[in-house]
Amino acid sequence: MSSSAPSPAAWPRGWRRPSWLSDPKVLRTEVLAGLVVALALIPEAISFSIIAGVEPAIGLFASFTMAVTIAVVGGRPAMISAATGAVALVIAPLNREHGFGYLVAAVILAGVFQIVLGALGVARLMRFVPRSVMVGFVNSLAILIFMAQVPELTDVPWAVYPLVAAGLALMVFFPRVSRVVPAPLVSIVILTVITVAAGIAVPTVGDKGALPSSLPVPGLPDVPFTMDTLTTVAPYALAMALVGLMESLMTAKLVDDITDTRSSKTRESVGQGIANIVTGFFGGMGGCAMIGQTMINVRVSGARTRLSTFLAGAFLMLLCVVFGPVVSDIPMAVLVAVMVMVSFATFDWHSVSPKTLKRMPAGEIGVMVITVACVVTTHNLAIGVVVGSITAMVIFAKRVAHLADVTAVTDPDHATTVYRVTGALFFASSNDLVGRFAYATDPDKVVIDLSAAHIWDASSVAALDAIETKYAQRGKTVEITGLNEPSARMHRTLTGELTGSD
Repeated sequence: MSSSAPSPAAWPRGWRRPSWLSDPKVLRTEVLAGLVVALALIPEAISFSIIAGVEPAIGLFASFTMAVTIAVVGGRPAMISAATGAVALVIAPLNREHGFGYLVAAVILAGVFQIVLGALGVARLMRFVPRSVMVGFVNSLAILIFMAQVPELTDVPWAVYPLVAAGLALMVFFPRVSRVVPAPLVSIVILTVITVAAGIAVPTVGDKGALPSSLPVPGLPDVPFTMDTLTTVAPYALAMALVGLMESLMTAKLVDDITDTRSSKTRESVGQGIANIVTGFFGGMGGCAMIGQTMINVRVSGARTRLSTFLAGAFLMLLCVVFGPVVSDIPMAVLVAVMVMVSFATFDWHSVSPKTLKRMPAGEIGVMVITVACVVTTHNLAIGVVVGSITAMVIFAKRVAHLADVTAVTDPDHATTVYRVTGALFFASSNDLVGRFAYATDPDKVVIDLSAAHIWDASSVAALDAIETKYAQRGKTVEITGLNEPSARMHRTLTGELTGSD
């Protein structure tokens, strides 16, 4: 007599049974989370389609294919990828100037770039993003999510405001009654029913644009396959690839911290590329990880597996194609309430508390503020992260440069002077090193002890060469001692090779 389910020994090698297959509670959480995210994706995808200058169906198709594909090939479980505003802003000029076919070609090429960058290990660059930049990234995302809701609250019927307030109240207090069903879903269902039953005239999802009535079909982009086309789309594709990867990897790191788990950033990079290629062949506008929907999925709804990501995409198409008329009646005010709640939950309030600010170094606070200011001003997360990281590196270099010190000890018979150098020697600290020696008054033999120092770059070797040259011009000899192995190797390789003299 055979059992109905395969035993663990019968599963494919390396395959681990998902938790939602054996735990009904996990399954329920993942299914409901996927449904909530799908509902929240619809107006967002339509809005991003408008930004990119394409029909609403294009953004919805992109969200569907991105979510379903990344659920299989991505590295971060429970993270939501779909059409995004960052990508829409990058490719909008290409669509406006050359047409939709070129946009699709750029999406496919961006996917290829992302796979190449992922294979080259671009994900490892994430370790150079300081915590202060990460905090600034999170806080600026929360601000952008909130700011995106402001247009939905201006020049609207008065009934919108009590609906938003009621939605927020339901999401705050309903979890105290029950957590079986996600509070955002409860809020959407209850307020939609009330609005429709009472005939309250407020903006709805349907007002954003027509929902698709059929599934997308694959096809090639309608462009001439020439070198001229490649040179036209390549700059946009590369920009999209970089922006998409940066936003996706930062979001993945944030989810890692929230869930206290690790994910493969290299697999995520490659997965984003595959998802964009698939999306391009299905006529979508491309995308990347979505911080707002990811926070709904992970933080608000409690999802933790790939199932929620897959179902978010599947439910999105199901809702549009099968239940389009019903979904069109959902008040935008309810979805605004959901996103406001997400904004509040995303913001790191601890980072701006007086107690934290009092203890935090001024440089760290400055980096966080600069990151937030850049992102909010440009509405571009990539620019904020890059500027914040560069600022942090400059502050770090300036701080470390002051740690290099030189102390001199002359022996009793004044035959030898020993200079003990301590700290990190690199371009910022070694520039002042040459001026720390008494070339004219030192005895004929000088020892430079580097046992408490480390040579990091060619600038430091050049500085040591300059010191030796200045002593040699006065007929004095210099002995460099105490080099650790990496420093000695760099010194041997570069000494005497950094000037134009033979």
